[in-house]
Amino acid sequence: MSPGMNPGHDPARLCAHAVLVDILHRRLPLDVALPPRLDGLADARDRRFAHRLALTVLRHRGALRTAAASLLDRPLPARDLRVQVLLECGLAQLLLLDVPDHAAVDSSVALAGPLRLGRYRALVNAVLRRALRERGRLQALLDAPLSALPDWLAGRWTERFGPDVARDIARALRAEPPLDISVARDPAGWAARLGGAILAGNTVRRPAGSGAGPVADLDGYEDGHEDGGWWVQDAAAALPVRLLPIPDDGLVLDLCAAPGGKTAQLAAAGARVVAVDRSAQRLTRLRENLRRLRLEATIVEADAAAWRNDAPAGAILLDAPCSATGTLRRRPDIAWTKAEADIAALARVQAALLANAAAQLRPGGYLVYAVCSLEAEEGPARIARLLAEDPALERAPVDAPALDRMALGPMAPALTAEGDVQTLPCHLAEQGGMDGFFIARIRRRG
Repeated sequence: MSPGMNPGHDPARLCAHAVLVDILHRRLPLDVALPPRLDGLADARDRRFAHRLALTVLRHRGALRTAAASLLDRPLPARDLRVQVLLECGLAQLLLLDVPDHAAVDSSVALAGPLRLGRYRALVNAVLRRALRERGRLQALLDAPLSALPDWLAGRWTERFGPDVARDIARALRAEPPLDISVARDPAGWAARLGGAILAGNTVRRPAGSGAGPVADLDGYEDGHEDGGWWVQDAAAALPVRLLPIPDDGLVLDLCAAPGGKTAQLAAAGARVVAVDRSAQRLTRLRENLRRLRLEATIVEADAAAWRNDAPAGAILLDAPCSATGTLRRRPDIAWTKAEADIAALARVQAALLANAAAQLRPGGYLVYAVCSLEAEEGPARIARLLAEDPALERAPVDAPALDRMALGPMAPALTAEGDVQTLPCHLAEQGGMDGFFIARIRRRG
């Protein structure tokens, strides 16, 4: 069904609305809320449109909320979240998507019926028709990059990176990202089949805009992803493993390993991986992923802040749980399900994980610490504290030429003065950007 037709029976828009309510009210993560809703749509065109509409609302939600408020005579009560979401979906179609004006308005008004919001039909109609009259003002609001973000997040990034870089980050987050995959076999063949290009190593990038929609709708999904040919992994997420030297004995401790993208990288590189995670559910996914990819690892269900290996290791990877604010290109829900208070709590968890990981590092061994976060408390502050508490540890700085070879272009802007890595979504913008990761490489003297 075309997104501009048949507003009385509109499974795609109903699906997008349900996904957004699941995220904003029930606080379900996007990767939990979206797949089962999309599975209920038989038509691939409906799945693509529902996927695109839901992500567009999340990526621009700060500005859409402000726009909706400016069009209302009085604020909606907090309990009327479903009406708010309906207005945001309508405004997204009018101002951000290639949906005809009449279809955006009529379908939004009609949707109030199956949503049991019939008493709001007149309000929805009035707000969206006023938006048509005031399109210029509203477009200017949406064009301000930081307006898409929650105020607390925009303020933090402006303070840490400066206003210009903060705006560049926000612009990158509003765009549809490319699809990056790590290929187990035949990168050239998969790049050709998926219409992508080979980046560094075994990473293949499919450009943004080349048929946006669920990964499962890609040509080659069944005999590629499902048959173990590749797995989805952002180019920045592949860097921590590439920065970790694998020791002669091959043993690598992968802490907080699930769902296993980096475990797969290590195993594919020939490491003997011990993958540790406290979540039984996430470890089930890790096992399934390794089985699908025909890779092996020793899997341990334990709290990585307390678990100890039988002997010290020469290589440890700690991809710690974090706020994930560097991944908003792909996970825009995080901006609306996390709060600033979460960062301090996560920093305490990270400190405990780092201390236990470092205690298991043998002399001469390397520890790579990574978080997909742009928050200083979760990155440089954690490493500064670790080094202050254990004088036997030192940074093993990353140099620019090595990082350039591991990524997809010149990476000097991602190197900090201390030799750590802080990728930003606006880095390598001409190639499609990348997720935001903080990565530090630590060595135990001896």
